[in-house]
Amino acid sequence: MSTQTMHEANDEALHSGLPIKRGTRPSAYIRRGLFWLTGIAIGFWSVAPFLWQVIASLQPDVNLLNKQPSFLPIPFTFEHYENTFVDRGFGQYVVNSAIVAVAATVISQVIALLAAYSLARLPMIGKGVVLAVLLGISMFPHIAIVGPLYVLFNQWAWLDTHMALVGPYIGLSVPLSVFILTTHLRSIPREIDEAAMIDGAGKMRTLWSLILPLAMPGLVTSAILAFIANWNEFMLALAFTSTPEHQTSSVGIANFADADYAPLGDMAAASIVATIPLIIIVIFFQRRIVSGLTSGGVKG
Repeated sequence: MSTQTMHEANDEALHSGLPIKRGTRPSAYIRRGLFWLTGIAIGFWSVAPFLWQVIASLQPDVNLLNKQPSFLPIPFTFEHYENTFVDRGFGQYVVNSAIVAVAATVISQVIALLAAYSLARLPMIGKGVVLAVLLGISMFPHIAIVGPLYVLFNQWAWLDTHMALVGPYIGLSVPLSVFILTTHLRSIPREIDEAAMIDGAGKMRTLWSLILPLAMPGLVTSAILAFIANWNEFMLALAFTSTPEHQTSSVGIANFADADYAPLGDMAAASIVATIPLIIIVIFFQRRIVSGLTSGGVKG
């Protein structure tokens, strides 16, 4: 639309009472372009390591050891995936990760839900102090608890068992889960509790029948974050397990390398296998994750 035509349209709109059309300023296009460029750059920065792992897992180790690695899987091969499952038994590591992560996540979410319900819905003194302590515990470095836990688990004969990982993972998952669930439960209207109390429902009945269905977005979010952290944990799994029958996938990948040689292709293939379950979970529950992270910011 030319400038003269725009002016004529604006004069006509002015006499007819319609809104005046304004041209888009060049600065708006610049801001929009910068926004998209920034988004693309961040997306590429985040996805590039995973894409390189996929490429590395589909080409021979000879290509990966060159001074200038090939960014295209030529020649193409599935040898590394075959080595990962057939020769190295990586499937057992994945099963161990699933057992430990699922058990720790389920138990930690039950504990966190009860604690969050008490902090968010019941009259208590010092709620802020309790939440502050929980957040402080969640930021505690894992290396500081390896020594004491190793001595304790050795006395209990827990070393090189699944329980040696499930127990600590529960303790590490609960603080952050309590914080997320407390924030979410506070956004649920308190009239629900009052109506349930008038109808004669107790605290646990109210939690199970009324609060829990409304808290599902927050519970799913905290459970997924806890599961991802438990699945990827490496330090405690390395310290407390010593055989493939109980070691997790993160330790299994580290076991591929020895003092003389690191099979880069096999390690890349194993990392892809270990990452795929997390990607599937995040894609499947992405709406609930976003809902759970944002719903607590609006007071019901």
